[in-house]
Amino acid sequence: MSNVVRLRDGLINPETCWHTQELDDTIASAIDLAKAQGVPQGLIVAVLQGHAHCETAEMVGDQK
Repeated sequence: MSNVVRLRDGLINPETCWHTQELDDTIASAIDLAKAQGVPQGLIVAVLQGHAHCETAEMVGDQK
């Protein structure tokens, strides 16, 4: 993932960076736990995609 640009470098305040990292760590832990419990990878992807879709729709809907 050497082509990933970190926006947090100088563009986002430190508190937001911390919360974003905590969110990322929590999501990664939940995915690892689901895999360990035998949840099919496709279902994990579908759940994450569903949440992303709902959050995107909510953000776009608020911009009137």
